[in-house]
Amino acid sequence: MVVAGSVGVKKTARIVYLTLFATAASVVLSACQSDPDIDITKLTGETESSQTLYNQGLANMSAGKVGEAARKFEAVDRQNPFSDEARKSLVMLAFTNYRQGRNEEAIKAGKRYLSLYPGSEDAAYAQYIVGLAYWKQIPSVTQDQRASQQTIEAMQAVVDNYPKSEYVEDAQAKIRFARDQLAGKEMQIGRYYLERKEYIAAASRFRVVVEKYPMTNQIEEALARLVETYYAMGVDSEAQTAAAVLGHNYPDSQWYSDSYKLLQTKGLEPRENSGSWIARAGKKLIGA
Repeated sequence: MVVAGSVGVKKTARIVYLTLFATAASVVLSACQSDPDIDITKLTGETESSQTLYNQGLANMSAGKVGEAARKFEAVDRQNPFSDEARKSLVMLAFTNYRQGRNEEAIKAGKRYLSLYPGSEDAAYAQYIVGLAYWKQIPSVTQDQRASQQTIEAMQAVVDNYPKSEYVEDAQAKIRFARDQLAGKEMQIGRYYLERKEYIAAASRFRVVVEKYPMTNQIEEALARLVETYYAMGVDSEAQTAAAVLGHNYPDSQWYSDSYKLLQTKGLEPRENSGSWIARAGKKLIGA
């Protein structure tokens, strides 16, 4: 009876245990199914090899589970940081972080990859991902443009260090966009000073655009604003030179038409002074 009782107690305990396990498993699986980014194939907590983890990361990426893929690649790097799988996982980690909008994490992973494997076949891609992560953080011209400068530096590294890579063309496009943002910021500040009749401060901002960002979309307005600013200051020769450079490069521009009319109110016309900084800067423009 005692033995039978012991068996009965053990049997009852086993039934309770199995019931509790089944309930817990059901809850976990239900939660996983409601979250498409959770890998429901690995719930046991067993330690997989680096190759297995890397392959699981790729599989999760293919299934659209980017967050879980990132966790797999992270695990590879943590488990065996100097293996070939870790090298491949690190660049994939940079990409998956970028895809999730985790830009700072993507930059960190990309830079770490470049420090460890600067001459590898994926180095160009890692550098490109760093540039993309900075580019994604570029705000409107009304805000600080640090990310624009960082984008230029990162993407210029793609162009300079990996000139034959497939990422060069887009890197150059991102550089143009970032430079236009920086020029736009200078124009915003310059217009602010011009409205307040702080002409010297305004002219210095417009000069930055003409000298430093001559190939951006802001150049026509910058030259026209210089005409307006120097005209208001009574520095007619510089106003005439700015209008002449504007007319030479963009004769059909509305900015040139407006600048010409402004000069005519004083009986002036566009005329280039070869000794002016504007004339020297104008030689860098497309039509010079």
